[in-house]
Amino acid sequence: MIAAETYSRIVDPTDRSTAVIFGDGAGAVVLRRGQEADPGALLAWDLGSDGTGCDLIQVPAHAAHRGAQDGQGIVPGYFTMAGRPVYLQAIERMAGSCRQVTAACSWNPADVQLLVPHQANARIIRGVADRLGIAEDRAVCAIEEVGNTSAASIPLALATAARQGRLKAGARTVLTAFGGGLTWGSVAMTGPSCLPIDSEI
Repeated sequence: MIAAETYSRIVDPTDRSTAVIFGDGAGAVVLRRGQEADPGALLAWDLGSDGTGCDLIQVPAHAAHRGAQDGQGIVPGYFTMAGRPVYLQAIERMAGSCRQVTAACSWNPADVQLLVPHQANARIIRGVADRLGIAEDRAVCAIEEVGNTSAASIPLALATAARQGRLKAGARTVLTAFGGGLTWGSVAMTGPSCLPIDSEI
């Protein structure tokens, strides 16, 4: 599974509310067929969306302020985000989704050994961990190193956890993400026995 983002193409470099947050990045995870008892097994997943929040994160195609056309004569707009509403939605949706997958595994959320959230910002990561009763040191945060790389952030966070020796075989692990649309999802899994840790930022 490969995820890559080039936010530098759509972020307004003069907009301090977005330019200092988002980064370009790519990450990959290798999956294989296995059994439920194997380290790295995917045990439960949850996906959700709410189209009523579609205007909170967007790239308006009609915006003319970028001042440059592509080869088809289209004038794209810059990425925009309603910071406070997105912050609140991200915490609520990711925490709720994590509860769904931990309940499906009969886990107490507080007993999750590693939380690997979408790397939106450190406050959101802390907020999700706090809502779930997960100790902050069990939540992976790679924001200072790579920023918010959107879809690439979870593979990059997994690589960070692996480099730090925090990704333990068989450990109760939850991945969770949130994005435009609005959309969200989570996976409960056991820690893999090995993980490629090559990544590009």
